[in-house]
Amino acid sequence: MTQTTIARLAGIPGQAPAVGPFSPAVIANGFVFTSGQIPAITGLDDQPGSFEGQVRRTIENLAGVLQAAGTSLQHVVKVNTYLTKPEQLEEYNRVYVEYFGDAKPARTTVCVSLWGVSLEIECVAVLVQGAE
Repeated sequence: MTQTTIARLAGIPGQAPAVGPFSPAVIANGFVFTSGQIPAITGLDDQPGSFEGQVRRTIENLAGVLQAAGTSLQHVVKVNTYLTKPEQLEEYNRVYVEYFGDAKPARTTVCVSLWGVSLEIECVAVLVQGAE
């Protein structure tokens, strides 16, 4: 039987603390699994005012978690996005391609009801040595 090493990241420097009892990311079998990231700057009450700003902040928070885990947005293979309104999709996609470009990871996007935020993004990335 193969031994699997699992590493759980704690607080990420420069990011708002988690709002519950979970790890921002877990590393296992060469993959990084992130928890959902939200547009919080220093806390749930500190978010950009515009939806575009919220998308940017959420993806930047996601990038920070991935960097702390040793990978990057360029190594993401799956994204799950939770929006609160269908009409957000067009603006979300416009900002999303600025960060993911031609990488085009597999993605699921759904509309849900969220607590105090307009979107949440989680992902799975490959752990790559020397990730940018």
